[in-house]
Amino acid sequence: MNASKLIGIVLIVISLSVGYVGFNKVANSTKEINFLGLKIDASNEEGQTQGYLYLGLAILLFGGGLYTVNKAK
Repeated sequence: MNASKLIGIVLIVISLSVGYVGFNKVANSTKEINFLGLKIDASNEEGQTQGYLYLGLAILLFGGGLYTVNKAK
């Protein structure tokens, strides 16, 4: 196993963890409560933005990891 293939695998693993963090940030930033028939929506715009940035970074890292692994063949 050469170094570039190992780097690609590490990038893919890092992308999965960054994507997990981003997904959780987006999910935790949106809350909805039903109180006496009223639907109250409380969302954290900054938290959602950070979550989407993490998801975007995860996609870039995953693509870079796949490219690096395929290039090493």
